Amino acid sequence: MERNKRRGFSLVELLVVIVVLGIILAIGVPGYRQYMQRANRADATTTLLRIAAAQERFFIQNGSYASTAQLAPAPPAGLGITGTERGYYDLVIAPGPGGLATGYTAWAVIAAGEAQADDSDCAGFSINERGQRVAVDSSGVDRTEECWR
Repeated sequence: MERNKRRGFSLVELLVVIVVLGIILAIGVPGYRQYMQRANRADATTTLLRIAAAQERFFIQNGSYASTAQLAPAPPAGLGITGTERGYYDLVIAPGPGGLATGYTAWAVIAAGEAQADDSDCAGFSINERGQRVAVDSSGVDRTEECWR
């Protein structure tokens, strides 16, 4: 008796492999995307911490905190921060209740069209002159514990 030698794959075997790969991708890709969103949030948090440190130096030299217009110019005229490192967030500095002489709140909000544009869980981050950190989702609900890790 001569053995029947098989060459290649049958259609059923090929379809089984495709289905298994589809299941693996359906589970893996969304998880990876969430991981990347969490990792990219560091672009906002590290920049806000840099702004807070630069604001204190600016306050010592000028007697008031810097405004949004003074973000980019180099010290002593400004903070010397042109934006977030990867450009995923836009930066804004709002005066505190007593104006820039007594306080500020620095905001990092998702830049339109960037990699973080679909991150609705942590859409905005802020820090103020007292070091208080806040994060909100796209509907304005406080998500500080989850987002400022």
